[in-house]
Amino acid sequence: MVTAFLPGTLSPARRSGDLGDLPDATVDVVVVGGGVTGAGVALDAASRGLSVVLLERTDLAAGTSRWSSKLVHGGLRYLVHGEIGLARESARERAVLMGSTAPHLVRRLPFLVPDVAGRDVTALAAVGGRFGDAVRLSVPGGRGSLPSTRRVDADEVSRLVPGVRAGRGGVVFWDGQLVDDARLVVALARTAAAYGARILTGAAGMAVDGADVHAVVDGKPVSLRAGVVVNAAGVWAQALAPSIRLVPSRGSHLVVRGSVLGSPTAALTVPLPGSRSRYVFALPQADGLVYLGLTDEPVGGPVPDDDAVPGDVEVAQLLATVNQVLAVPLTRDDVVGAYAGYRPLVLPASAGMGPGSATADLSRRHLLQRDGPVLTVVGGKLTTYRAMAEETVDAVVGRLGRGAARSLTARLPLVGAAPRRALERVGAPGRLVARYGTEAPVVEALGTAAVVAGRPETEGELRFAVRYEGARTVADLLDRRTRIGLVPADRERAVPMAEKVLAEES
Repeated sequence: MVTAFLPGTLSPARRSGDLGDLPDATVDVVVVGGGVTGAGVALDAASRGLSVVLLERTDLAAGTSRWSSKLVHGGLRYLVHGEIGLARESARERAVLMGSTAPHLVRRLPFLVPDVAGRDVTALAAVGGRFGDAVRLSVPGGRGSLPSTRRVDADEVSRLVPGVRAGRGGVVFWDGQLVDDARLVVALARTAAAYGARILTGAAGMAVDGADVHAVVDGKPVSLRAGVVVNAAGVWAQALAPSIRLVPSRGSHLVVRGSVLGSPTAALTVPLPGSRSRYVFALPQADGLVYLGLTDEPVGGPVPDDDAVPGDVEVAQLLATVNQVLAVPLTRDDVVGAYAGYRPLVLPASAGMGPGSATADLSRRHLLQRDGPVLTVVGGKLTTYRAMAEETVDAVVGRLGRGAARSLTARLPLVGAAPRRALERVGAPGRLVARYGTEAPVVEALGTAAVVAGRPETEGELRFAVRYEGARTVADLLDRRTRIGLVPADRERAVPMAEKVLAEES
């Protein structure tokens, strides 16, 4: 088996070596949690010259970070709540992702608000879009990154989203869309590994006792010492930091074939009845599917380890909301898959412990808090992961008294990244370039056979995931490195090839 040299390779051999070096090691930083925040912290810390171990109980992006709407957004809803600073931070970080760190993973996406939803709705959307444009122009890299908000006529509405009731115009604003949130996390982890971070998934039973960190990896207990432990476990952060007050909420999406909406090229945007700041989006994907979301349901009691499941009320709400503007309403028979994730919303210190405000109205600001030996970072949004990581590692450097004082990550391209003109010259199919960037030719060379007939994913993607991206199970391959698992019927058909690849590559 010939393996190309790629930076940050998370191969079975590297995992074995890293695991062998771990017992009784002393490192600067142990990061607990392999989502976008934890991977971002690992990269920031490693790129500042600190020794880093990341421990994840399941797999990269196994939790909340793979259940988002896959948007890199500029924070329009924050403007509605008067959170100008948070909106500017979101717009700035969107520009960083689109222009410097991951241009291969982010594309421009138009959002259509049709007049059939109500002229008062589109009037408000136009005002909000123009405020968003102004915020974008005020941040570095924002000018020229996206087109401006504009009105469109009825013909343009029908072209962008053919499924909308015909005859009226609308408003279009623009934002960023990730090809896949889980791919962003994998790219972060691999880039951190390229700077020396040890990335270990399957690390269960984590506990912290002073400077000692204990875990069980591959069934064996492992202990090491850390200068600082960063708790980036998201909705499960309270396991290491019981004093953190979280109010988790569930966000759900439905998956439909793009053909039922006329194969849209814009995100259909429909206000939730009775709300001026919450919308349901029909988000077109590169693979021909459309994700319909997003709900915001409070979650009572401890957050379970298992994946969230959309409730019947959420399914009905999503369908009923988008059906207000469609020529042919969607039914439950059109739903070919569904997914849900938990948001780690932070309860403000000033709040009581009663029901309080709805989770939809809680701020998406993050929290950085020390509990003894543990530094917890929680909350925030996927778009602002880098800023959260930078602030966290600033605190780590201050605590340790070593490591570069300034973060490098705003200008540090992730593995596969390159300027857009260079990406256009990569000799591989456009779909692979959009997911793997400059590494796409390596993926293509590993096999072009379809994993599932009628779907675009290839055998080479599965082999690449095992050789270079730390995939160790069928679920890693089908539910995270690729997203075949979002359609259960397709997942079932993909299992045999996934098992074959694992047997041959592991």
